[in-house]
Amino acid sequence: MDFHSTDNNTTRRIAALKQRVDYIKEHDFYFYNQPVEEMLGGAKVRVKGRVMGMYASYSYLGLVGHPRINEAAKKAVDKFGTGTNGVRTLAGTLTIHNELEETISNFKHTESAITYTSGYVTNLTVISTLMGRGDYVFSDKINHASIVDGCLMSGAEFRRFRHNDMAHLEGLLKNAPADVSKLVIADSVFSMDGDIIDLPTMVNLCHKYNAWLMIDEAHSVGVLGKTGRGIEEHFGMDGDTIDIKMGTLSKTIPSVGGYVAGKKELIDFLRHGSRAYIFSAALPPAQAAAANEAFKVILDEPERIERLNENTKQFIGGLKGMGFDTLLTETAIVPVLTGTDDKAFELTKRCQENDVFVLPVVSPAVQEGMSRLRATVTAAHEPSEIERAMDVIYEAGKAMGMVK
Repeated sequence: MDFHSTDNNTTRRIAALKQRVDYIKEHDFYFYNQPVEEMLGGAKVRVKGRVMGMYASYSYLGLVGHPRINEAAKKAVDKFGTGTNGVRTLAGTLTIHNELEETISNFKHTESAITYTSGYVTNLTVISTLMGRGDYVFSDKINHASIVDGCLMSGAEFRRFRHNDMAHLEGLLKNAPADVSKLVIADSVFSMDGDIIDLPTMVNLCHKYNAWLMIDEAHSVGVLGKTGRGIEEHFGMDGDTIDIKMGTLSKTIPSVGGYVAGKKELIDFLRHGSRAYIFSAALPPAQAAAANEAFKVILDEPERIERLNENTKQFIGGLKGMGFDTLLTETAIVPVLTGTDDKAFELTKRCQENDVFVLPVVSPAVQEGMSRLRATVTAAHEPSEIERAMDVIYEAGKAMGMVK
């Protein structure tokens, strides 16, 4: 069948998205998939031949390019090569994989840990392996897409509670049958808004209604807590409050992959029951070694966390003082609300033309009317660089009539 001659829902979906992308490109508003030509330390990049301040990075502690981490990756290639012999269950497990999982479990104060090839896959496989038909999953309204997809894939009854609304969550838990398996799941730091989940209340509700608790710490490891261990440390809670501690190896940890840390029985179950572990090739040696070393660097260089906290306060406080709406963020993720998609694109264009590399987030990634710059600050930025970036954003916003 000629694809172009068909008239069905799939064809219409493809055509609609193409039309939207074409519109964005025609107006010179297409800022996605721009290749970074060179990393120039933690705070600058070369894009389109121009040096720009990087304000769209997930490398919150500025660990991309850290000499210790680079050296660990190089040594792993020399020792193991660039790939593995297959999936972890069969011939793909290397000593560096076991070392990484032990490092993670020590870092997160758990009995054991398991790693996967991406953070997205981790949420997808863990939720759908643990939960099934007849079970109930309760998910924050603005949880990451990978959490939503894992909940849908599980076949469980899927209930979404209003964002960070613990009273709404309790109402949903109360109405669920008492004798079914229940899982409550949320991001620790929300990837678009930058605010923090109310973990203490959530833990109490899970105990009260006999529910498992899973927290996605993609944006809190290395960011929250005095030593960067994450949300439990941030709230002064012991390391045994979260049943399923999920995280990524591609944000503060400058590698790729995802992990879950928890009780040994849980990890053994996932190792022998989750499809993404059984049927996916193992993490490449260099990536496993880089991640392993990065956790150690976080503990050895606590001054990075202090610097990140100072930079975060400067960035949020400065933008708020200029009149921008940054929602309820308390972290390195700083939304700069624009309202419409076109305003987000326009603000991005003006910033990039002045060598501040920020990126727009528009619907459907966020609700209509909530489009924004999703700006980030890292430990690698100097206070003077942050001041300049804020000045650029302010002048652009002022020219557009967004601020006075």
